[in-house]
This record gives sequence, C-alpha cells and structure tokens, in this order.
Amino acid sequence: MILHLPGELSIATLVLGPLLTNTYVLVHHPARRAARDAPAGPTPAGPTCWLVDPGLEPEPLLDYLRHKQLQPQRVLLTHCHGDHIGGLSAVKELWPEAIVGAPLAEADWLTDPARNLSLPFGMHVVAPEADETFQAGEELQMGGLTWEILDTAGHSPGGVSFYCRRCGVVLTGDALFADSIGRSDIPEADGEKLLRNIRRSLLALPESTRVLPGHGPPTTIGEERTSNPFL
Repeated sequence: MILHLPGELSIATLVLGPLLTNTYVLVHHPARRAARDAPAGPTPAGPTCWLVDPGLEPEPLLDYLRHKQLQPQRVLLTHCHGDHIGGLSAVKELWPEAIVGAPLAEADWLTDPARNLSLPFGMHVVAPEADETFQAGEELQMGGLTWEILDTAGHSPGGVSFYCRRCGVVLTGDALFADSIGRSDIPEADGEKLLRNIRRSLLALPESTRVLPGHGPPTTIGEERTSNPFL
C-alpha cells in the first residue's frame, strides 16, 4: 500500500516477518513541485527517503528499495523490540551511510537480545548501534516537513510516535492500533503509562489524522476515539 499525502510525501507499507510488522518507507518529493513551478534548468535533487521500523525477514523491503532506486538516508525506530529492528543490520549493510535514530531510553536494547525481547521468542536479534538518539518533544526535519516526536511510552519505556502535522499522519509503533493498544504484559511495559500517553499525545490530535500503526491496518484518530474498546 502506498499512501500519498499533502506536502509531497508518500508512505509505502511493507508487512515483514512472522509477527507481521509494518515497516514504512517515507519518501519526500520536493522536486515534484519545483519541477512544475520552475523554468527549465538543472534536474532537481532526488527524493528524501526515510525508513521506520525495519522488521524481521527484510528481503521484501530491500527489494522494494532497490526496485524504486531509493537510498534511505535515515532509519527511525518507534521502539527497540526485536520485531521492529530485525531488518536493521541488512539495511545498514546495503546503505551504511543511513543514520539510525532510536529512543534514548532504549538505545542499548539494539545489541541486547534479552531486552529487545527477541530471545524470549526464540530469536537472537543483534542490531547495529544507533547513530543518534532522540526523546519526546524533539523534532526532525525532512526537507520542508517537520516530524514531531510524541511520548507514547508504556508498551516499552522509551516508545515514541512520529507526527507530521502538515501531512496529517502519525506513525504510532506499538502504542495505538486499529481497535486496540500495545501489550503491557511484557517486561518493562507499563499499561497505565501507555493509556495516559495515548490520551495525552495521540487522542489530542485532529480526528482526521491518519494513524499508521506498527501492526495491522491503518486507522484515524477519530475512529479510535469513538470505537477503540481499550480507550
């Protein structure tokens, strides 16, 4: 599925691995508007490509990037559980200059299979270390687009969501799903904190905001306000 949004942004969804993790390919095409508006001249710069949560068994993701001739400049992690970082090594092997960003509170999980919970599931995920860390309240710039980092910790202690106000979209990781929320019956989870953060950080967004979760189908903030049985 490819979602085309305002601000010359497209988001492709690839479902990866045994836990069916949604990995997102964000592509910003500022050159499209420039090409329409500007007189003939030099070819504009290519698109900016970011990845969010490269999952296990990442071959479909790698094939997609190669087919589209995309070079990811940045890889963002909503949290550092094994099913959301399992493809990170393969991405860095092919695109070593891609900058990996992880929540500060979980950055050391990348190299720890016990804490990233891959070991309890019979796997042994050891990912490359983060190149940068971030916390809720900070912002990331993607060309002319601003991504706000929202505090949605609870499923994991450092979990975040990425919100682009201009595009009307939020990537929620394992905090908020269609008609559900993230698990809190796992190590280092806090269900009460998760509910507080969902209500404060996500349900306060405009109801038309598209929600792209870490698993399952997309939804909207309005739909979850009215129909999510956990809220």
